[in-house]
Amino acid sequence: MRMLVSFAGGTGHFLPLVPLARAARAEGDAVLVTGQAALLPTVTAAGFTAVDSGGTTLADPAARRDLARVDRAAEAAVILDVFAGSLARSRAARLMAIARHWRPDVIVHDEMDFGAALTAESLGRPRVEMTVLLAGGTVDRRHLTTRIERTRRSMGLTARPGSRRLTLVPAPPGFRDPADPLPPPVLWIRPDVLEPVPNEQDPATRRTLAWLARQPARPRILFTLGTIFHQESGDLFSRAVAGLSQLDASIVVTVGREIDPTELGPMPPHVHVERFVPQASVLPHCDLVVCHAGSGSVMGALAFGRPMLLLPMGADQPANADRCADLGVATVLDPLLATVDDVTTAARELLLDPTFRRRAASWRSAAAGLPTAAQALDRVRRLVDFTPSS
Repeated sequence: MRMLVSFAGGTGHFLPLVPLARAARAEGDAVLVTGQAALLPTVTAAGFTAVDSGGTTLADPAARRDLARVDRAAEAAVILDVFAGSLARSRAARLMAIARHWRPDVIVHDEMDFGAALTAESLGRPRVEMTVLLAGGTVDRRHLTTRIERTRRSMGLTARPGSRRLTLVPAPPGFRDPADPLPPPVLWIRPDVLEPVPNEQDPATRRTLAWLARQPARPRILFTLGTIFHQESGDLFSRAVAGLSQLDASIVVTVGREIDPTELGPMPPHVHVERFVPQASVLPHCDLVVCHAGSGSVMGALAFGRPMLLLPMGADQPANADRCADLGVATVLDPLLATVDDVTTAARELLLDPTFRRRAASWRSAAAGLPTAAQALDRVRRLVDFTPSS
């Protein structure tokens, strides 16, 4: 089987696709991964052959922006006008050429890569869509369908009859907002942080684990603002670290690859700062996750049964935060208004109240019991109607 794996966003759109791509490659399938140029080093570092399909969505690495008030209508407009509009058109044009040349049997893509969906449907290829807005509710699905059809018509494309599709969701079914169900067929699979990863560790991971091993017996906290919104978080890193530092806890902070840890200034000895450490490496050692409520960070925390303090800034984060609050696994603070003391108080309560830990722990068992990427690959083969040669 020849699998073309495509993603339109950043690292958070690529990582959920990795376990399925690795499972396919382990069974001898040909795998080609495509995304925007800035992410190709990340793809090749994960061990895949990569090709540029355009569609820049990332900020300049030097960009630093102030925090803005959450505007849910504006975030929905970005999905409709950019991801399902201009970005879908530009990516579909490139992906059509890639697919015609490489001739995949199936196109696997992240939920926001509408250009890949248009390509698969126009060429009559089965497609597998990986959900990355896990809670749902970020955009009205009716408006999204209308916008995609408008983009399709503007390119002169038509969907071939009988197009085959499968949606994969790397989360337990109960996490999604019931008011925004996914159209069938849907397979709920194990979150990517629970899938096996290569044994080698990068220097930042080795430093972090060694630092944690030297810490005294006290709570451990992971604080991250993800891989996109860290560049538009204003003084949030400083405020949150100042609040967390007042606790008797060991704190790991990841600031993103674009930010030099020295930008945060001197840190107390119980705070360790790195650009990036894989969640799967550090979450087993932490008791609390403080983050922006991105889908990957939230599901990573729940997959390891960790309660959360959430500071949603945009995209799908407000919907994820709402869902976590409804499920009783997180406390949510306004990132613009939260003071140092607010962060201290909220984090302390989460560490001391066993109710949050018990609720979060139930999600750990739910996530672990889901089908693996290798099992999902069997469904993909049935979709393609492809049987590997013996």
